[in-house]
Amino acid sequence: MASPRNRLAGETSPYLLQHARNPVDWYPWGDEAFEAARREDRPIFLSIGYAACHWCHVMERESFEDPAIAAILNRNFVAIKVDREERPDLDEIYMSAVQLMTRHGGWPLSVFLTPDGRPFLGGTYFPPETTPGRIGFPDLLERVRTAWSERRGDIERAAGEVLEHLRTVADGGTGGGSGGPVGRTDAAAAAYQLSERFDVEHGGFGPAPKFPPDQALAFLLREHAAGGEAMPLRMVETTLDAMALGGMYDHVGGGFARYSVDERWLVPHFEKMLYNQALLVPVYVDAHLVTGKPLYRRVALETLDFVRRELRDPTGGLWSSLDADSEGEEGRFYLWTPEEVRDLLGREDAEAFCRIYDVTPGGNFEGRSIPNLLGGDVGTHAAELGVPADALEARMASARARLLEARARRTRPATDDKVLTAWNGLMVTAFSRGAQAFGRPEDVGSARAAADFALAHQTRHDRLLASYRDGVSRLNGYLDDHAFLARGLVDLYETCFERRYLDRAAALARAMLRHFEDGERGGFWFTSDDHETVLARVKSAHDGALPAGAGVAVEVLARLGALLDDDALRSGARRALEAYRPSVERMASAHASLLIAAAAAGPDLREVAIVGRPSDPRTAALIARAHRRFLPQRVIAMADPDGTGERLPWLRGKSTVGGVPAAWVCREYACSAPVTDPDDLDRLLRGA
Repeated sequence: MASPRNRLAGETSPYLLQHARNPVDWYPWGDEAFEAARREDRPIFLSIGYAACHWCHVMERESFEDPAIAAILNRNFVAIKVDREERPDLDEIYMSAVQLMTRHGGWPLSVFLTPDGRPFLGGTYFPPETTPGRIGFPDLLERVRTAWSERRGDIERAAGEVLEHLRTVADGGTGGGSGGPVGRTDAAAAAYQLSERFDVEHGGFGPAPKFPPDQALAFLLREHAAGGEAMPLRMVETTLDAMALGGMYDHVGGGFARYSVDERWLVPHFEKMLYNQALLVPVYVDAHLVTGKPLYRRVALETLDFVRRELRDPTGGLWSSLDADSEGEEGRFYLWTPEEVRDLLGREDAEAFCRIYDVTPGGNFEGRSIPNLLGGDVGTHAAELGVPADALEARMASARARLLEARARRTRPATDDKVLTAWNGLMVTAFSRGAQAFGRPEDVGSARAAADFALAHQTRHDRLLASYRDGVSRLNGYLDDHAFLARGLVDLYETCFERRYLDRAAALARAMLRHFEDGERGGFWFTSDDHETVLARVKSAHDGALPAGAGVAVEVLARLGALLDDDALRSGARRALEAYRPSVERMASAHASLLIAAAAAGPDLREVAIVGRPSDPRTAALIARAHRRFLPQRVIAMADPDGTGERLPWLRGKSTVGGVPAAWVCREYACSAPVTDPDDLDRLLRGA
């Protein structure tokens, strides 16, 4: 008989709904929970996690589904459950508190609060029983209950100290710097700091666990392009190669897991998040444009195909994640044995596949195998086997397709099917960048579908809502929602040149300035001026698992300012770059997205103007040439000579040359002579 449903039953978040039949009397975040805590004079137990989180599932099975433990919680605490992906503002505040108190963080995040929301004790996963070095969850609950009744003064002092610290750091260190905006000196410092932490053998920065350093790699590619130095590109290639060849990349179905638990990128934490795909695709696209490596092209395209195949809502929005677990085991969906491979491929192909992809009788993860190419790519094995590389790659592509078809019949990991505006905005950029580089119409279509979904379902006037599921859009949008979607719309405009996307991006950018900019000390708050304030309004330009919303906001303002010749937008970018300079000076490498934005706001920005009929193949050839040269400090616009709409300012007065489509490269209001040949345009871009 199923357990009765608790207060989470009315929520839309798949993570909260996973807990709707726990015997814990969970509350969603809101006034009802805090009123109950005040009325009953109980401390609050706050649990923050997300649907794809393996250790969240473990703590649920061990503790939240246990009637005895639930009874302790229900009797002595008000228990609140939060989806960190829906409420990143709460996650930021309470994660900062736990890191202050314990020097550690992660999910599930377990925090004890006073009835007014101030944290006084916290941690992450707690087991159901006490073991040497780790307190069990029931024993922890008993200790907190005793302290609440017998040492309330100590708790009040601890909560006050934590709150004071949170308010001190909440403004992100803006103001009071050495003067001037973030610029080249800071970029050079960041590149040096990254080189100091670079893992020369395996790629990435620092020891295990290793998270994909997408923003650092994107920044280093730009540093290589700016100065021609070899070291930034070496760091990029070593890391991209290792991630693409290791087990963190899904060699059967495409796409990346969230991180690697080891230094070699072999063993992933198997959850697959939309944002990882969205952030890694543009880096692999850019690296392909710089190096020409086929591996980078294949990884980018396979990852886009994975998202379209497994994370696309029928309405066009994109789902958030696939779980790490299936059938109660982490990673089971992705693991293979030689016998399984042989049954599907036959002896000859199976022997080749298992040799190439490291599928062995003993396995490399709990007795089974994560396919990987760390022992050498297909070309390496072709030389060993004495067969042509092209022929072997074709065999392996067929083998991977057959394994993917068979894997689809396994018990699938659960899907978190909520649509998050911010992550969809990142994916609009990824699909657009892929379409620009490789010219696949399906990628343009996917970018349009995700953008149109957000504009139709997650927009309220010129503002955004953060989350959508089952026909319900909810929660005030955060800075990330506005910045990431606005950038995605700019990237989509530069792909298909539909003016409506540019206009909607500009409306979001102006809304960011009105509702998120700090008019006193500069920079951008994470929450809007009409958002619920929880303990402190937070402002930060540090990159985390996601790029800093502040950095992307500056990039959007700079690019839109150039495209629209709008000085109000350009000024907004400059103000933020000046405000965040002190934070960047303290640790430049933590601000990669802001450094990328600073380059976009600088004097080296090029404007590529193309005039021609969209249906003319010669127009398409000019656009393709502009898209396929790595020139990160550029914006691109197109005008149809027969069009009736208002042209962008720097397209006015430009026309075809003798009826032939033409292109110009401009900088600071000065343009080259028009060119009609794609090779001539390429020379102009190469010179830029």
